[in-house]
Amino acid sequence: MTITSRLVANEQDLKAVYDIRKKVFVDEQGVPAENEYDEFEESSKHVLVLYNNEPVAAGRVRVVDGVAKLQRICVLASHRKYGLGRAVVEALESVAREDGLKEAKLNGQTHAEAFYSKLGYHTVSDVFLEEGIPHVTMKKTL
Repeated sequence: MTITSRLVANEQDLKAVYDIRKKVFVDEQGVPAENEYDEFEESSKHVLVLYNNEPVAAGRVRVVDGVAKLQRICVLASHRKYGLGRAVVEALESVAREDGLKEAKLNGQTHAEAFYSKLGYHTVSDVFLEEGIPHVTMKKTL
């Protein structure tokens, strides 16, 4: 088993990121496709995670008010439980650190709150809905 991650630097990788996001958020969770892709795609840095050289997980990071905002973190259903979610978050945090950022935040789905807690994030909001899915905002010092 080989897990690798990389910053997206070409159209082929970006297409793989979008394909993974479509399968997870649009097909699996029912998020409308027009809401999944937004005006921040080009200004974000995207990360692609591969399992045995197969693209299976993704995420993006962008700077909001001087803080790294981790978004669109997802792993294909067929590849959950291999530590790939951790690989995505760690890759995004690495990008943020390289950009000189000292804090990260994310809006995590409540079912993933314990997962993010294990990675050092703490909840800083009440539960709210995004696309009809319960979320909480979480933060971490990098």
